[in-house]
Amino acid sequence: MPNLECRMYEPRFPEVYPAVMIQVKHIADMGAYVSLLEYNNIEGMILFSELSRRRIRSISSLIKVGRQEPAIVLRVDRDKGYIDLSKRRVSEEEAHACEDRYNKSKLVHSIMRHVAETLGVDLEPLYQRIGWPLYRKFGHAFEAFKLIVADPDAILDALTYEEKETGPDGQEVTKVVPAVTPEVKDALVKNIRRRMTPQPLKIRADVEMKCFQFDGVLHIKQAMRKAEAAGNDNCPVKIKLVAPPLYVLTTQTLDKDQGISVLTDAIKACTAEIEKHKGKLIVKEAPRAVSEREDKLFNEHIETLNEQNAEVDGDDDSEEEEDTGMGDIDLTNSGVNAD
Repeated sequence: MPNLECRMYEPRFPEVYPAVMIQVKHIADMGAYVSLLEYNNIEGMILFSELSRRRIRSISSLIKVGRQEPAIVLRVDRDKGYIDLSKRRVSEEEAHACEDRYNKSKLVHSIMRHVAETLGVDLEPLYQRIGWPLYRKFGHAFEAFKLIVADPDAILDALTYEEKETGPDGQEVTKVVPAVTPEVKDALVKNIRRRMTPQPLKIRADVEMKCFQFDGVLHIKQAMRKAEAAGNDNCPVKIKLVAPPLYVLTTQTLDKDQGISVLTDAIKACTAEIEKHKGKLIVKEAPRAVSEREDKLFNEHIETLNEQNAEVDGDDDSEEEEDTGMGDIDLTNSGVNAD
């Protein structure tokens, strides 16, 4: 069985003072014993005096077994393996930086571990030849992995390591050889692309649109076309009716800010067109990124409305289209300007 245990970073111990991610293992008389998650779970200790700047009324309210959180490294005894840490000295900025680094390192570690397990090789040699050199060169292997998604050869083919062997004359010879074999490269690239290829975000905005003029349906349809024309190849805009007079605009993009900007422009174009014909557009929900769950619930809501509409007797296509365009106006007074 391959050995899949290995620290995330090249140094065996952390430096003094940086924040590291810890997990509380158990609580003793003097403090809490913790595992340093980035350093292969080596043990450290947080004294009760280092839990909080305030007077401690309840230990259980400050630290719980199993909790993961940042802590500052106070002392490291490399000979004895003792590491003292502090929770109370972690600033909010240090905590955010530590959590961000740990989340990136955890993803890199998961990919490296999966490759080692798949190929049946030890994890640490993979780190020695690939992971840690990328940390040194790019500041964090996560940044290198992002580049590998698009151009693996440029990153991985440049990695080498020194291998010593005995020559014909009995002398030891050092050779520089590629660090990444074709087999490792294939497995690594597949895993990186599977785990790190960006997924498009869905951006959505909800608006109410009405036009009580004659041919209001046509004016609304023209305004919808103007909204969709504001999209581009990277951010195509779609607008569809939910239930009169509510419409939803959507786009999918890898760039959240760009998607919000495009939908904002689409709403402006739609507003300008409908107001030319004395119609009105009200933004009910500004453009924002929506989760898969929100999108699923929204689609289920639309399906429910469609089912309810289908159950209404006496509806035909022409009446439904007219009602959609005119909003909630009384159709007997459709020629009256109610704006």
